[in-house]
Amino acid sequence: MTTLDKTASVPGQRGAKPQPGKDQRFADGGGVLNVFSHGFLALWAVLIVLPLAWVVLGSFKTDAQINGSAWSWPAGFHFDAFSRAWSKGIGGFFLNTVIVLLGSVTLTMLLGSMAAYVLARYEFKGNRFIYYLFVAGAMFPVYLALVPLFFMVRNLGEISPYLGLNSYAGLILVYVAYSLPFTVFFMYSFFRTLPSAVHEAAMLDGCSHTRTFFQIMIPMAKPGLISVGIFNVLGQWNQYILPVTLMQPTTAGEADHSMLAQGLVNLALQSGYKSDAPALFAGMTIAMLPVLVVYLSFQRQVQAGLTSATLK
Repeated sequence: MTTLDKTASVPGQRGAKPQPGKDQRFADGGGVLNVFSHGFLALWAVLIVLPLAWVVLGSFKTDAQINGSAWSWPAGFHFDAFSRAWSKGIGGFFLNTVIVLLGSVTLTMLLGSMAAYVLARYEFKGNRFIYYLFVAGAMFPVYLALVPLFFMVRNLGEISPYLGLNSYAGLILVYVAYSLPFTVFFMYSFFRTLPSAVHEAAMLDGCSHTRTFFQIMIPMAKPGLISVGIFNVLGQWNQYILPVTLMQPTTAGEADHSMLAQGLVNLALQSGYKSDAPALFAGMTIAMLPVLVVYLSFQRQVQAGLTSATLK
């Protein structure tokens, strides 16, 4: 072997060939891969942003403009369609959805984090069985339980009218039961990554289990709580099949507690042969804005919560 060959074969010397996995990163030299990934992300962004922009711009148009050309620019930015949509019931449906989400997300995060903490940090008989029971619940499609769920909630209404059909509390309990499996599954993995030394030090200092959980473990699990909380808000805000099944007035003159997704469908059906597409687009914009604001506001926290468990 010549001197030049020896020099080229030794890593780190001038003229040395880069060793795969050591001197070269995965993305270095991957021009085709980078072009494909960036192109896919650009296409994905267009598929997301374009429909959102189309709906928002449609709320500022008239029926004639929408029927003439769906992609035309609005002649003027007026908020008449938003006022019509709000007066046709979107405001009440929006308030109903906020009330239900305040109760359901709060209970889901409280009960889910407590159950996940106990399953992750304490060993007892039946621990794994309960955990896998929650995991199995996350894989159970809600469509298979609609009929028995309807009769169960109706029977609860015979015990208390505040828990039956077309009631806030009844839908809140269903949302909590529907969201608990994923919350427990997510928070279980997060609590397992937290250092045990902090928990042991708190117990040695005389902290009770309750105080240790609320004052020490919950602040440490804040990124995970924010991440799963955002997922619960998005999932419950956009829920349609459960409100349609459980939030229908059962007696004449009873207040309508329909959710926002139901309200958008009702708004489309109320028009009949006389369409009011701008009001419908305005209602869709009202429904989209809160979840967009929530996600964009907590985007960094969501990413930190999703990656922290794998980095520790």
